[in-house]
Amino acid sequence: MEFFENYDLKSLDNLELLAKQVVEGFIIGLHKSPFHGFSVEFAEHRLYNPGESTKNIDWKVFARTDRLFTKRFEEETNLRCQIVVDCSSSMYFPENEKKFNKLIFSSLAAASLMNLLKKQRDAFGLSLFDSTVNIHTQARSSTSHYRLLLTYLDQLIHDQTPEKKTFATEALHQIADSVHRRSLIMIFSDMFDTSEDSEKLFSALQHLKHNKHEVVLFHTVDKQYELEFEYENRPYEFIDMESGERVKLQSNEVKEYYQKRLKLFTEDLRAKCLQYKIDLVEADIRKGFHPILQSYLVKRTKMNI
Repeated sequence: MEFFENYDLKSLDNLELLAKQVVEGFIIGLHKSPFHGFSVEFAEHRLYNPGESTKNIDWKVFARTDRLFTKRFEEETNLRCQIVVDCSSSMYFPENEKKFNKLIFSSLAAASLMNLLKKQRDAFGLSLFDSTVNIHTQARSSTSHYRLLLTYLDQLIHDQTPEKKTFATEALHQIADSVHRRSLIMIFSDMFDTSEDSEKLFSALQHLKHNKHEVVLFHTVDKQYELEFEYENRPYEFIDMESGERVKLQSNEVKEYYQKRLKLFTEDLRAKCLQYKIDLVEADIRKGFHPILQSYLVKRTKMNI
């Protein structure tokens, strides 16, 4: 649980500060990684492309770096990114352990991604869904837009209404229809859909690939408990967080069956994402945020932005 100890969860009252700390720590780590030199430092410039007008070249930067950069303006953007967060009640797991759950993890990861995108003057929007799409904003790059989206995430963290069901299928179709211009779509979800119709769910993911969108699915889980079912061998009362249904049992009585079903589910998810050319990233809430930000950098690099 070392990761949880590194973050003062009371600081969630200042989501902007915490996201900034996550990104700054990540950028420091880039100097020791294959991404050394990635242009997060050049938030106000972009590389000059031969044939462009020379009127916006920053000659002072050229004198220091011997490389041509053009000045960038607030309305300019290289990338449009839509960040999608599942806010159904299954995302409240686990309820204990300092209340750091999948929803808080996803919200802070989203805030950190937006902070990094803002540094690049990239445009970003936010979509929040459970049984329907509750919030959907267009992508923008301004500071005022960034702070508005942080407000939505902060409200989400502090208003965890019980027994909100997931209808990811319908929500993802709505989002796919709403994001018209080619974008990078990054989804945080445990993919536990109330409909239990995996084919319809995967068809909604395929819909996101329309209009040449690039899609990254962060499969948000508490791997220790949700995938590996590592509970002590004693009686537990398990509660369905979306329906409120309760069942009492000895954990080892169902462990093998549970693991088998989850393995089939994750293998199916992985196969479908591979088929539809969707990047699937396991986002274990116990592993921190750097894998999330690094996945963004990998995708951004592949898109040649």
